[in-house]
Amino acid sequence: MGKSKKAESCISCGVRLVEPGFVRFPCPNCGEEIGRCVKCRKQSNPYRCKCGFVGP
Repeated sequence: MGKSKKAESCISCGVRLVEPGFVRFPCPNCGEEIGRCVKCRKQSNPYRCKCGFVGP
Protein backbone atom coordinates (compact mmCIF):
# COMPACT_ATOMS: atom_id res chain seq x y z
CA MET A 1 0.00 0.00 0.00
CA GLY A 2 1.46 3.39 -1.03
CA LYS A 3 1.76 6.51 1.06
CA SER A 4 -1.07 9.02 0.82
CA LYS A 5 -0.45 12.47 -0.60
CA LYS A 6 0.39 15.14 1.98
CA ALA A 7 -2.63 17.37 2.66
CA GLU A 8 -1.92 20.95 1.58
CA SER A 9 -5.31 22.54 2.27
CA CYS A 10 -8.14 22.32 4.77
CA ILE A 11 -10.58 19.57 3.80
CA SER A 12 -13.53 21.69 5.04
CA CYS A 13 -12.87 25.17 3.64
CA GLY A 14 -9.93 24.76 1.25
CA VAL A 15 -7.61 27.32 2.89
CA ARG A 16 -3.90 26.49 2.54
CA LEU A 17 -2.34 24.93 5.62
CA VAL A 18 0.32 27.55 6.33
CA GLU A 19 -0.87 29.24 9.54
CA PRO A 20 0.16 28.05 13.01
CA GLY A 21 -2.28 25.60 14.59
CA PHE A 22 -3.29 23.60 11.53
CA VAL A 23 -3.26 19.81 11.80
CA ARG A 24 -2.75 16.84 9.52
CA PHE A 25 -3.96 13.41 10.60
CA PRO A 26 -4.93 10.09 9.01
CA CYS A 27 -8.58 9.36 8.28
CA PRO A 28 -9.82 6.95 10.98
CA ASN A 29 -11.43 4.82 8.27
CA CYS A 30 -8.92 4.60 5.40
CA GLY A 31 -5.71 6.33 6.53
CA GLU A 32 -5.78 9.08 3.87
CA GLU A 33 -4.16 12.24 5.24
CA ILE A 34 -6.67 14.95 6.22
CA GLY A 35 -5.74 18.58 6.81
CA ARG A 36 -7.71 20.99 8.99
CA CYS A 37 -7.23 24.73 9.56
CA VAL A 38 -7.52 26.40 12.96
CA LYS A 39 -10.84 28.08 12.17
CA CYS A 40 -12.60 24.88 11.05
CA ARG A 41 -11.21 22.94 14.02
CA LYS A 42 -12.43 25.57 16.51
CA GLN A 43 -15.87 25.72 14.89
CA SER A 44 -16.06 21.90 14.58
CA ASN A 45 -16.93 22.25 10.90
CA PRO A 46 -17.71 18.84 9.40
CA TYR A 47 -15.42 17.19 6.87
CA ARG A 48 -15.81 14.28 4.48
CA CYS A 49 -12.92 12.05 3.41
CA LYS A 50 -12.75 10.56 -0.10
CA CYS A 51 -13.76 7.21 1.43
CA GLY A 52 -17.01 8.72 2.75
CA PHE A 53 -16.03 9.03 6.43
CA VAL A 54 -17.57 12.16 8.00
CA GLY A 55 -16.04 13.82 11.04
CA PRO A 56 -16.58 16.96 13.11
